[in-house]
Amino acid sequence: MTSIDEVAKLAGVSTATVSRALSGRGHVSAAARERVQEAADQLGYVVSSRASSLASGRTRNIGVIVPYLDRWFFATVLSGVSSALMKQGYDITLYNITADAAVRREVFHTALRRQRVDAVIAVSIELDDDESAQLLALGLPVIAIGGPNPQLNTLTVDDTAMARLATEHLLGLGHRDIAHIGANPEFDLDFHVPSQRRLGFEQALEDAGVPVNHAFLEPADFTVDGGFRAAKQLLGRPGPRPTAIFAASDEMAIGAILAARDLGFRVPEDLSVIGIDGHELGEFFQLTTVDQFPLGQGERAAGTVLARLEDEGSQTPQTALPYELIVRGTTALLHPRTSSSRR
Repeated sequence: MTSIDEVAKLAGVSTATVSRALSGRGHVSAAARERVQEAADQLGYVVSSRASSLASGRTRNIGVIVPYLDRWFFATVLSGVSSALMKQGYDITLYNITADAAVRREVFHTALRRQRVDAVIAVSIELDDDESAQLLALGLPVIAIGGPNPQLNTLTVDDTAMARLATEHLLGLGHRDIAHIGANPEFDLDFHVPSQRRLGFEQALEDAGVPVNHAFLEPADFTVDGGFRAAKQLLGRPGPRPTAIFAASDEMAIGAILAARDLGFRVPEDLSVIGIDGHELGEFFQLTTVDQFPLGQGERAAGTVLARLEDEGSQTPQTALPYELIVRGTTALLHPRTSSSRR
């Protein structure tokens, strides 16, 4: 097995320099770091995580708490976290918060206190006061992604503003009969994302002097299938039909597009559809959306926690994450004949 001494000899530096270069801790010139990395690669040397932990008191492992592992948004954020951390030689340990209160309590009261991680990233989980206190008591950097938490350093997402932007886009195209596909109460959990997005939708309508048509509010479950079924209800029932749909997630928006096509409606000629998220399938469906850059959210959270580890005295203020309206092919100006044909 190759030793650190052999790497130092080949690179022409001290063992201390090798240690700093490969651990990422302490100052090493760019040239020396490159020589060390080349020597380590040539010799097949890998830093022992156990030895590194004993020497530095660090595990080079970050704990990531997520509410779902099988949902696209969370998987994409997690991918951003993982790729950014792995580039810096860090591993991750996943803690999946389930609906089981005992499992959730076990994560905060036991698992995270085993001192197996150097920092914690919490993804879109609304923490109560006790859970926030448990995280702070670890004495480790903690970064949260999602709604505001006054006790923690948080990268915040303004779901109300994103929904307003999506609805204002439809209003700007002349639509007034706008439906909203949101979520059933059981899905309105952490940070009440569905409620916040519906609030933004209603605020935009109110500002434009357009009354909310409660017949145009349809619940779903933030999935393609849920959006499909909700759109079938909106477009298939007798009476006035919407000329546009704002779905509170891209997956539901994609489901709405498929339902419209199934019923013989053309998108966007007969029906405009917009979503929120920035789903990877959005470009394939030419979906107009408000992109919240979930991959970038994960990368930014990882970068923030690494910066905190590098400078233990630094603090990260509440930071608003970016979002952007991406106009593609599922929204268009309202045609007068389309409006009259819906009556």
